[in-house]
Amino acid sequence: MSPLATHHSGRNPLKDRVAVAGIGSTGFSRASDRTPLANAIQAATAAVRDAGLTAADIDGIVMPGEPGGPGPNVVASALGLPRVSHFSRTAPVAMFAFADAVHAVFSGACDTALVVYPYMRLPWASRQAANDPFRQHMAVGMATVPESIANAAGYAAWASRYLAEYGVTRDAFARVAVNMRANAARNELAAITTPLTIADYYEARMIREPLGMLDMDLPVDGADAFVITTAERARDLRQPPVLVHAATTGLVTPNDEDQLPGLDHHGQHVVIDALRARSDFWIDGLDVYCPYDGFTVITAAWIENAGWCGPGEAGVFLAQHWDEASGRVLIDGRIQVNPHGGSLSEGATRGSGHLREAVAQLRGQAGVRQTPDARTALVTTGGFFFNSQGATLRADD
Repeated sequence: MSPLATHHSGRNPLKDRVAVAGIGSTGFSRASDRTPLANAIQAATAAVRDAGLTAADIDGIVMPGEPGGPGPNVVASALGLPRVSHFSRTAPVAMFAFADAVHAVFSGACDTALVVYPYMRLPWASRQAANDPFRQHMAVGMATVPESIANAAGYAAWASRYLAEYGVTRDAFARVAVNMRANAARNELAAITTPLTIADYYEARMIREPLGMLDMDLPVDGADAFVITTAERARDLRQPPVLVHAATTGLVTPNDEDQLPGLDHHGQHVVIDALRARSDFWIDGLDVYCPYDGFTVITAAWIENAGWCGPGEAGVFLAQHWDEASGRVLIDGRIQVNPHGGSLSEGATRGSGHLREAVAQLRGQAGVRQTPDARTALVTTGGFFFNSQGATLRADD
């Protein structure tokens, strides 16, 4: 076996040398008539102002290739960025763009990068959007007939295997969904805050067995944005810097939905191995935890793979750390899980909301959601196949 075919070496030269200096968000809606470009500009402007900067200070821009969304060149022009030395359009799911910007700043490709994430409800994911004549054309080419096992159908298949392989019920999925809704109720940016119970979860309409309506993230319109720069420069700006301790993406081969080796070997395992090797802290020293919840089964897997409990034990773990009074998960009575409500209730931000919440918590600016004295955060975005991602963040000393 090649010496490279081992776990990650732990080499991490950018540790704590790049920081998030600004954040901005439009908030999220299920009934917006704004364009993705309008939302992108609003969030980007808010992030730049939050950092105490102007458009002239931004020389890098990174955006995900979201369907229907504008490219970085369009947003750069709309913002009036005078000189850009790094721009790119990455795959969707937040960490791809975030990591690209972090690496660009660290390498010197640019000094200050703007990462912008605009989101739009699309006809294949939203009944209301499907009835909107301005969005109907977006359905073209978005589906295959007969339906493949890609995307939602793939996660339904793996959720079925999860339940069968571990001999468990949907209780883990139910607690994930209820926790997100309870947390969203304390988040002014969230798209949906209607109270939810475990009984409500089990009564919800089934979409793809065993995943029902409440197992799937919530299509929304809106945008998030981040300003990324060197830690040294961030210390001279308006907000407390949040340091990027480590960031990674991960996949295995094969990584197609129907060819994945198994629940014990996929992209999440690569991400966890790399982050643990690169980071000076792990879950025993954690204050904020933001695991992805595009589907509830993804969250259960992240919890298990991060080391909170063993395979198939997420349901028992969540029940052990369940706060009945608030309907939320509080690990050891202290650590919230997606305090902002996650993709299931704040809205389907592909993980940018998870990153934004971690930054707000580490800046001590999360309001009623604030974890006291939060200094460390773990964000694990993406799913099983070819978009597993993660980062460890920490407050500046």
